[in-house]
Amino acid sequence: MVRTDPLRFRHLFLGAALGLAATLVAGQAAADTLDDVMERGALRCGIHTGLAGFAALDQDGEWRGFDVDYCRAIAAAIFDDPRSVVFVPLGAAERFSALRDGEIDVLARTTAWTMARETTLGLDFAGTSFYDGQAFLVPRSLGIASLLELSGASICVQGSTPAEETLATYFAANHMQYVPVVLSRADEALAAYAGGRCLALTGDASALYATRLGLANPAAHAVLPEIISKEPLGLVVREGDERWFDIVRWVHFALLDAEELGVTASNAASSRSSENQDVQRLLGLEGDFGQSLGLSADWAYRAVRWVGNYGEIFDRNLGAYSLIGMARGLNALWNEGGLQYAPPIR
Repeated sequence: MVRTDPLRFRHLFLGAALGLAATLVAGQAAADTLDDVMERGALRCGIHTGLAGFAALDQDGEWRGFDVDYCRAIAAAIFDDPRSVVFVPLGAAERFSALRDGEIDVLARTTAWTMARETTLGLDFAGTSFYDGQAFLVPRSLGIASLLELSGASICVQGSTPAEETLATYFAANHMQYVPVVLSRADEALAAYAGGRCLALTGDASALYATRLGLANPAAHAVLPEIISKEPLGLVVREGDERWFDIVRWVHFALLDAEELGVTASNAASSRSSENQDVQRLLGLEGDFGQSLGLSADWAYRAVRWVGNYGEIFDRNLGAYSLIGMARGLNALWNEGGLQYAPPIR
């Protein structure tokens, strides 16, 4: 029988624990993204190479869009300057490796939050900035108001994508027939739809609204109201840096809280005199909630003052004040029938 020396075992255990603690501390120090960003003097933000409403160059060569504004809001919270950001356009295939390899600090590129992506890629999603899902584009002249009216229709879809499988599953579940017109690329699917090869085009709602602008008469086409899949688009950071994760996450929450409290880019300064405690905490006048993030007390005030609240960002890039003309839908605040909900700053 082998006897175990309790004292020796305790020494081994303590040695292993100290070694693990040292490793964790070293890993945390190496993963301090905020320090890197501040030393560099600019946030590096990964965005789409060009998708109207989310990230696209304007006529002056400036990046504009929903995701672009999120990057600017994070930069404003850190530097009090929304211009302190370097935009890095990335294709779908390279976006995750660019983040893992440290080429960017945060990924804001119409990226759907899934279990596989969060548990196998060494990445974390810091929140859902846009609730997306598979939808259908049809000519308004057909007078179709519901997806359930498309039984027997020909439908263009990009092959080898989740959209192809979701389309088949939905129609089978509703005992509907359809004729798939499968194309290898998204632009080919749009061209086939525009050329009349199919009655409807399916894809993520965000992409349909954006690509609709490329049709000869965008107003002659409508996105049907039904959404048949869950595609929550979110901001992504590297795993293992809790402070940076919290910064990105709480900037998102602050934009939502600001909209709910009625704090906008134009009234943020005057709102500092509000007697509402929630507003006071949001703007950094009560408590110091920036300290735990490594930011100034007025970090949320900076973001809202420079970029606006969530509703303002949505409206000017995707909604009522944009060419996209998308309804808020699921992206409305929780108290207005939507899913956007933020924990309070307190």
